[in-house]
Amino acid sequence: GTTDALEAAVVTCRACPRLVAWREEAARTKRRAFRDWDYWARPVPGFGPADAALAVVGLAPAAHGGNRTGRVFTGDPSGDAFFAALYDAGLASQATATHVGDGMELYGVRITMPVHCAPPDNRPTTAERDTCRPWLARELELLRPTLRTVMVLGGFAWQALLPVLAGAGWRIPRPRPVFGHGAEVLLADAADGTGTSGASGASPGSGLRLVGSYHPSRRNMSTRTLTPDMLRDVLRRAAGSAGLTPRS
Repeated sequence: GTTDALEAAVVTCRACPRLVAWREEAARTKRRAFRDWDYWARPVPGFGPADAALAVVGLAPAAHGGNRTGRVFTGDPSGDAFFAALYDAGLASQATATHVGDGMELYGVRITMPVHCAPPDNRPTTAERDTCRPWLARELELLRPTLRTVMVLGGFAWQALLPVLAGAGWRIPRPRPVFGHGAEVLLADAADGTGTSGASGASPGSGLRLVGSYHPSRRNMSTRTLTPDMLRDVLRRAAGSAGLTPRS
């Protein structure tokens, strides 16, 4: 199995009736600014190299962002903020993402989500999150040989991720780690108790690091709950812990 095969499979999913209806409704009604667009209106797969050292886990595609363009974080304000931060850190080929085929490339980073379809009001249900969980589990399994750090955008993604990682054999500390901006947790591999087992490709004893960040939603950015500097700082820390060298 490869990330290409996973992407080809995920885009055919119709498991959640509410999300299927919403993603297709958004494509029919469109926003005036995008009336000439042929919306993607399917599940949006992860984006980035299959051998990434850093995974970024977001929330879900935006109805007129990823659901329109077919690429995560592409064509909406959250993505504008996040790609700008990636570019600043030297982890993306350009600062703006507008459409598939725009030349955007990520370096050592793969972006994915716990829910692959656009939800009404940007709020997936916990049932939808749980239905979508096997896709996230499979993607992280494919990344595991090279994955060292996961940057988690928001509390919903944090809650979605912990059971997936537990199921993959990472030891989740007790009490369960609490999400916060800048929160950091190092998970040990249950197989050997120290960190990543040598067989998985990463160095023994390295473990998997989770780094929390507020989601770069339009609301968080406009209220300055999250500023570009705050986002950049946590991204640099996550990239550094993954062994990527962020541009200063």
